[in-house]
Amino acid sequence: MLNLERLRTLDALARHGSVSGAADGLHVTTSAVSQQLAKLEREVGQQLVAKNGRGVRLTDAGRLLADHAARILSQVELAQADIEAQRGQVVGEVRLAGFPTAARGLFPQAIAALRKSHPELRVRSSELEPEFGIRQVIRGDVDLAVVLDWNNKRLPVPGGLAQEALLDDAADVAVPVDHPLAGRTEVGLEDFADDDWVSWPEGEFCYEWLVFTLRSQGIEPRIAHFAGEHHTQLALIRAGLGVCVTPRLGRGPVPDGVVLVPVRQRMRRHIYAVWRADADRRPSIRAAVEALREAGRALSS
Repeated sequence: MLNLERLRTLDALARHGSVSGAADGLHVTTSAVSQQLAKLEREVGQQLVAKNGRGVRLTDAGRLLADHAARILSQVELAQADIEAQRGQVVGEVRLAGFPTAARGLFPQAIAALRKSHPELRVRSSELEPEFGIRQVIRGDVDLAVVLDWNNKRLPVPGGLAQEALLDDAADVAVPVDHPLAGRTEVGLEDFADDDWVSWPEGEFCYEWLVFTLRSQGIEPRIAHFAGEHHTQLALIRAGLGVCVTPRLGRGPVPDGVVLVPVRQRMRRHIYAVWRADADRRPSIRAAVEALREAGRALSS
């Protein structure tokens, strides 16, 4: 009889591509991963993992068993969902992830509502950028992620995930108080062709959106400063070091010395939740989605 936890370890190795990655994903030590894999090899009587330079790779037998392991674990998830659905109670644990402004703007109200309505449900949350949140949901490291895309640039969402819209989030341009356009009732992005920009870090989805959007307006962006934290971006604007796009969700108070100007071009983030489709019937997932949707409605009203 194959051991489920050892199959989970093999599945983690296949998904993460390394022993250390599997250990991080499973929240165990690399030694524990190696021990589980060695025991699994003895159970099946075949070599599943081979050395590959400084790392490891799956053998043909390892890949075959890893494919079966993924299907088995998915079936276990379905079984858990069915049991929870039959019981009809929101209990156990649900793990949420969200990009920083969603974690700040939606999670406090949603989690507080879940705690009040479902006291036997334990909620854990973390901050993750959208692409990493989706990856963690696929891996099974979190149950539900709040992610985003923009009205003119979609975030790729792999198959096998369910999703639910939460809210649309408008964005403005933040400028220093002495900027020539600070007194405008609205601006166009083309008005900032000669300005320095403050941007999200390179490689992040919102950075790619900003570059794509400015270039679509005929602007080759002059990005002078990169900052992942919203308040750091606004501090740079306050110091007169550039301009930035600032969405409204989770924005909080705007510091003195910074002016927000609406943009003529429609700039909206679509905020939505994603989770594994095979967990769709879990009452805890449905309760978390509803709490997030209610938090989004409260912000939109």
